[in-house]
This record gives sequence, C-alpha cells and structure tokens, in this order.
Amino acid sequence: MTGQYSGPWNVLPGAGPSDGIEGSSQRPFLARAGLFRNTLVLMVAIGPLAGCAVGPDFTRPALPEVKGYTSTTAKLSLTPGAGEPSQRLVEAQAIPADWWRLFRAPALDGVVRAAMAGSPSLNAARATLAQSQQAVAQSRGGYYPQVDFAASAERQRGPAFALGLLPPAQGLPVFNLYSLGPTVSYSPDVFGLTARRVEQQEALAETQGYQLAAAHLAITGNVVTQALIIASARRQIDALRGIVADDEQTLAMSRDKFAAGRITRSDVLGAETQLANDRSLLPSLEQQQSAAEDSLAVLVGKSPAAWTAPEFDLADFALPPELPVSLPSTLVQQRPDILAAEAELHASSAAVGVATAQMYPNFPLSASLDTAALGATSLFERSSLVWTLVGGLTAPLFHGGALEAQRRGAVDSFQASLAVYRQTVLQAFGQVADTLRTLDHDAQRVEDERHALEAATGMLELQRSTYAAGRTDLLRLLDAERSAEQARLGYARAQVQRYLDSAALFVAMGGGWWEDPTLCTDCRARIGAPGGNRAPATGTPAQGAKE
Repeated sequence: MTGQYSGPWNVLPGAGPSDGIEGSSQRPFLARAGLFRNTLVLMVAIGPLAGCAVGPDFTRPALPEVKGYTSTTAKLSLTPGAGEPSQRLVEAQAIPADWWRLFRAPALDGVVRAAMAGSPSLNAARATLAQSQQAVAQSRGGYYPQVDFAASAERQRGPAFALGLLPPAQGLPVFNLYSLGPTVSYSPDVFGLTARRVEQQEALAETQGYQLAAAHLAITGNVVTQALIIASARRQIDALRGIVADDEQTLAMSRDKFAAGRITRSDVLGAETQLANDRSLLPSLEQQQSAAEDSLAVLVGKSPAAWTAPEFDLADFALPPELPVSLPSTLVQQRPDILAAEAELHASSAAVGVATAQMYPNFPLSASLDTAALGATSLFERSSLVWTLVGGLTAPLFHGGALEAQRRGAVDSFQASLAVYRQTVLQAFGQVADTLRTLDHDAQRVEDERHALEAATGMLELQRSTYAAGRTDLLRLLDAERSAEQARLGYARAQVQRYLDSAALFVAMGGGWWEDPTLCTDCRARIGAPGGNRAPATGTPAQGAKE
C-alpha cells in the first residue's frame, strides 16, 4: 500500500467526531475551534483508506551475466622486464576513496583536495542535489492537509438573508461584510498519485546524488591526468634538451673539422639542420605543459594567473603495484554514471504511474471555520461562527485522448531511459576493456622502448667516438642522433602512459567514491558494497513498463 499518512497530525488520535455548533451558545467562542480540530482529524483518518498506487512498480535491471570484459582472458600480471616496475590486476579488490594517493605523490594529493574544495563544477552539482532534495520535500507535502488563513472585508448591495437582513421596501440594502478564519483542504491519495510523484522526485534526487559522485570522480581523474601530463612534458623536455646539447656538441666538432679542412661545408650545414630541427620540438612540449598547468588551475577553481601548479616530476610518482578489477556485476552497482542512468530509469517508471493515476477519480475534501459579521467589532461574537465541510469527486470523462496519450508518452519515455541505461552499461564495459588491453600493451611497449633506448644510446656513443677519430662520416652520426632522440622521447612517453592508464582504470572502476562520507553517509548500503547492505528499490521492471 502506498500513499499512507504519517506526520504531525497523528498527535490527535483520540479526537471525537464533530458535533456541529448546535447547543454551543453557552461555550466560549475559542472552544468552538474543536470543530476545526475534529475536521482535521477526520481528514487525516481518511489517509489510511488510500488504495494501492496504480501504475508499474520498479525493479532494478538484472545484473549482467558476463564474467569478464574482453573476449580473451586478461593477463593478471603485467611484468615488462628490463628492470621496469611490474603491476598486478587484482579481482574484487577494494578501491579506496582517495585512490590517487596510491601514486605516492604528496603534491598530487594536495592539488586533488584543493580541487574538491574549490571546483565550481562540484559546487554546482552540490547545489543541484540540494535543489532536488527540496523538490522531494515539496512533493511530500501532498500527503498532508493544506491549512490556510483568509480574511476579507467587502461592501455589498443585495439581500443578506443569512445575516438576518431583509431587503426594505424601497430596494436592496447596502452593507459591509467582514470575515476571517482558517480553511483546510485535502485529497486522499486513493490511487497513489501523490505517492508516485514523491517516488519520481526521490528518484530524480537520487540521480543528482549519483551525478555529484560522477562529477567528483571526473574532477579527481582529470587532476591526476593533468598532473601526469605535466610530469610527462617535463620529462620529455629534459630529454629533448639533452638531445639539443648533444647536437650542439656535434655541431662544434663539425665546425672544428671544417676549419681543419677535414669535412665539407655541407656536413656543417647538416649538423646545423639537425640542431634546428630538434630545437623546434621544444615549443610544442612547452605548450603542452603550459596547457596542462592552466587546466589544472581551472580544475581547482582558480584563474591561471592566480595559481601556479606544482612542478610535478615523474620521479615523484610511484606506479601502483596492484590495480583493482571489479566483476561486471559489481561494476554496474558502483559506477556513478550507471547508477545515475538507473535512477533516471526509476524516475521514468514513476512518471508512468503519475500519468496512470491522473486517469482515475480524485476525492477532494475541504473545510472552513469562519466568523462573519456586518461590523468588524462583531467578528468575535458567539453568533458570528460560520463553518463548512465539503466532500467532492472529480473524475476524467473526456479529454480528447490527452490523458491516454500522456500515459503512452510516459511509457515511451521509460523505454528511452531503458535504452540509455543499457548504452551506459555497454560504454562502461567498453571503457574497462580498452583500459585493460592498453595496460597490457603498455607493459610490452615500455620494455621495447627501453631496449630501443639502450641500443640507440650505445650506437650513438660508438658513432661519436668514431667520428671524433675520423673513422666515420657525419651522416652516420646524425642518423645515430636521430635514433637516440626518438628512443629517448619514446621511452619517456611509454613510461608516463603506464601511469595515465593506471589512473584511467581507477576511474573506470568508479574510483571508490562510495567510501567518501562527504558525498553521502550511506553510500555503501546504497550500492551494496562489502560491509553494507544494498538498499532495496521500488518502482518499474527493467524489461518494460507494466500496464
């Protein structure tokens, strides 16, 4: 049963039925307020008579039956060799709320926390959530009687039989009429219209809560990514500056040999060209670093002119040795974007119930207790009491098909929300699959890039010594320098890519937001995380809206 009544009005359970005002002329006027009180109690007592809510009841979509994310079994051990750090994928491992601290970079932790405190995006998400919670409170007001107070002063011309005035022979009298008093109105939720509206608003508020968690996850993930991009750009810039220094040394040797007549002018020009080409790569890397620093400033809620990013160095980061991998059936219960899509589906289900309930009768009740008099000084006399008690019925008979079209439209909206939910799940699974494959490829790539760097460095040293001794030409030396340049930059990119993709896996797994009490106090129970009991949901089956 839904739409049952609870609230402060239950403090009057023993009030007796109204006895009108007959025989009450000896009572003080204020004692007659018991009539109004009894009327309220009568309205509240009707609440439990509300029937079951019409429309579909929501059940959560079935958990996916797949056990993995890729068609082939993912490697659990990521061991590149060649002295590179290894990683291990751990199934069903708990994800901490502050997962970024696993990179062991204190400066990164400070920036992430600054972003969580100052990000306008997070503040907007918090305000939107608060707004949706007030909408829930507003919708719950439909469970209670609406009590108002009215007062009026009128001047009329006409008969006033109820007030004891008879029209004189020469015409209708002109008189003043004063009235004041409370009114109460109430509609019992017989077919669950109010209950479905509350259910819809609660689902929408839940959606905003999960969107806040998604914004929180996006902010933390983007901060880690931009910090790593800064560290990567700095590492590549350092490598490129070393290459430029080598080019300058080669150019100096070439000029000495040209002055001694041992090489031609074209050899010197070749060395100058190599130096210029390598120097031309620096501005793009410096721009990449600057752009990441500016993005980081925006993420923490500051202007780039008013905030300076820390000088992140890749050496300050540690590669997390263990990476969590949740089962698909667990992922759909912990990723905030999937949970938000599910809450939207719940809201669409409740909207079907709202549209269905609007096709059923409504039973409005109202009551008023007024004082009416021809003079303001007579308002509180015993004979001025006037009361009304009204019960009604309104039922839709013909609306030109509008109500049925509204219900069918709500069902169509539910089907659209169901498709969006399924697409969100598929995209999440695809993101995890791509990240798992990328991590495997990253381990192989960093091993290959390290071997290439060692070989290119050895070849460069050999060519320099032979060129200095005059046993080889400049062309071979320049080729060795190009190979060493590409190997250094490739190795630096391969190193940072492992960090970036490790962070991407934490984000793809949901980032442990449910462990953060600042987001919600019962997050673990909401998603059924270990140590919490998953809260049940009520509203429409994932297979479709039942009629």
